[in-house]
Amino acid sequence: MFFYVVAGVTMGLGLYCVITRGRGRSSRRSRPSLLFTVMYWLYSKTHVGYWYHRHLLTKAREKYPDGHSVTSAVTFGGLYLKIQPVAIVSDNYSYVVMNTKRRIAVVVDPSDPEAVQAYVKQEGIQLAAVLTTHKHWDHSGGNHALKRMFPGLPIYGSATDGVPGLTNPVLDGDMIQVGGLEFHVMSTPGHTVGHVVYQLDGAPFQAPDSLFTGDLLFIGGCGRTFEGDAATMLKSLEKVSSQPDNTIIWPGHEYTLENLLYGETIDGDNENIREKLRWTKDRRKARMATCPSTVGDEKQHNVFLRTRDPAVAEAVGMATRRLTGVTEEFQASVLAELREMKDKFKVST
Repeated sequence: MFFYVVAGVTMGLGLYCVITRGRGRSSRRSRPSLLFTVMYWLYSKTHVGYWYHRHLLTKAREKYPDGHSVTSAVTFGGLYLKIQPVAIVSDNYSYVVMNTKRRIAVVVDPSDPEAVQAYVKQEGIQLAAVLTTHKHWDHSGGNHALKRMFPGLPIYGSATDGVPGLTNPVLDGDMIQVGGLEFHVMSTPGHTVGHVVYQLDGAPFQAPDSLFTGDLLFIGGCGRTFEGDAATMLKSLEKVSSQPDNTIIWPGHEYTLENLLYGETIDGDNENIREKLRWTKDRRKARMATCPSTVGDEKQHNVFLRTRDPAVAEAVGMATRRLTGVTEEFQASVLAELREMKDKFKVST
């Protein structure tokens, strides 16, 4: 008990800035402090991190009894494919992906097992699998509980990321078939060493593909490089941005407003950013979710996908090079600067 009390006090000093909206540093130039390193290890490698996640979950349920955002399902293929965002913790999203004809569902990143269980019961469907993008508790914290609730439930996740409750390790290029739903696994390290995203094949439902991007790509932003460097993150982002423009993006967090406010400081002349920001402000006034997005839209208003753009490079203090002179090393340097500046960015109130 003494250990948990001490750990809880220490967590209060450091963990909030590690996982939630704080400003922990892990960019190309900045070296993480000893406190940051210890806090991150406690969060990602021990049950103290799970305890802290449960504490945040309890607080969020008290503050947002109906979820932090108002969400609505998106349906395709004569209603046979249904994707329901579930707003959990303070800004996370889980996704329940359903084949309504077969009454089968898969859940992505179920950090609140009770919320997932309630939705599955409400819809009268069978939960057939869990897909986990990475090990952080705000994405994986419900895995063990769901295994108890639904005996035999397979838990998919990276073979190298230490995903809690993992039963079915996956590698880049693997395919997962569950109840007429087909997901392709993409390895996207950077945020964590084994982060993956899942691409749902939309063709059987006459729909675009859907990408569940976890903490790799957000609307208007990207994740921090806790366990990688900017060059690794750049390659992972390019994997996603190289998909067809109509590919639907389902991010792991409701960070859109802050991301676009930051993007406006980088490229304030970009009408795509301004228009998306106006739309987002209207949505958030009503606490409405801003997901999903598309790959095509993100390439227009997400500065983290525009490391080749001279305007973006100049905004972070990098010497402008014409497109013929832009190297991957240069792009990685731009991305590192963008990420470090975002870590320090504070929304004016």
